[in-house]
Amino acid sequence: MASPVAFAHDFPFDPAYGCTAPEQLLRVPAPPAPADFEAFWRDRYARARAISTRPVLGPVEEEREGVRIHGITYTSVGGVRLGGWLALPAEGPVRYGFVVGHGYGGRQEPGRDLPPLPGAAAILPCVRGMGERGRVDSIPDLADEHVLYGIGSRDSYVIGECVADLWCAASALTELVPELAGAGRPGGPRLGYLGESFGGGLGALALPWESRFGAAQLTVPTFGNHPLRLTLPCVGSGEAVRAYHREHPQVADVLRYFDAATAATRLELPTLVAAALFDPSVPPPGQFAVYNALAGERELQVLSAGHFPYRGMTAEAAELDANRTRFFGERLTAADGSA
Repeated sequence: MASPVAFAHDFPFDPAYGCTAPEQLLRVPAPPAPADFEAFWRDRYARARAISTRPVLGPVEEEREGVRIHGITYTSVGGVRLGGWLALPAEGPVRYGFVVGHGYGGRQEPGRDLPPLPGAAAILPCVRGMGERGRVDSIPDLADEHVLYGIGSRDSYVIGECVADLWCAASALTELVPELAGAGRPGGPRLGYLGESFGGGLGALALPWESRFGAAQLTVPTFGNHPLRLTLPCVGSGEAVRAYHREHPQVADVLRYFDAATAATRLELPTLVAAALFDPSVPPPGQFAVYNALAGERELQVLSAGHFPYRGMTAEAAELDANRTRFFGERLTAADGSA
């Protein structure tokens, strides 16, 4: 593993957080779970699975790279109607399905997040409060404000509802695409999950309780090891939580239920993690805490930096794309019994 690069920057803190040897990051643990951590999440999952998502497929909005991209809407918990996109193969049957989470900037368009395998369909949802298609009255769409919405209670915290939005997106995908209707059943297909930053943290929280997924990729995942994160200066949503915690220290008890590293100790799916050595927005110790805690088969790609432009970024992204295609091709093919 390469050593952290000494990037020139003007942050008033060290975005490598003093980790001069990468091996230090591989020793960052997950915090212990509350006694009712699993019961809390399994109850939320059961309620989300009971939702009738009533997905609606809109017309084709774009066609490129062998896929047709439709607008979609679906219902999530609390009766909230959300939007996003569905990418379908332009030709041939659907063999795989993906749910693709987005970062904390929201998703204004499908972007480059297209299915990583030929013959794959992908739903690209906008979770509540994020982006035009995820807009919900009263939920702020700025990351620094969104991350604090409902944070006073584990039952009202918006992060839990965003996790449910992903579960409901998976339900909408399996309803919209007949070939995926049996996802999670014996002999049926398995879905893949892709999530970066905010979407990576949400994925770690969502997947331990799911039987419909066969593999996941989490890129620079956030929400890992909150007790440690609260001690590390950063920028963006993480710093907003730190500022809130200084005035309301009791919020640490709520954050225990939304720790991506704690959840990863229950995550047994094969998981590819791309974690950065330098990141001003998502401190690397938290990212590596998620990887270190994974309970199942895991694979790590180390990135020089996250949330920061740097020379070599394009090459590392291309390497990650290739790793993603190989990783899901091996795991999802094995899961559905295809040759």
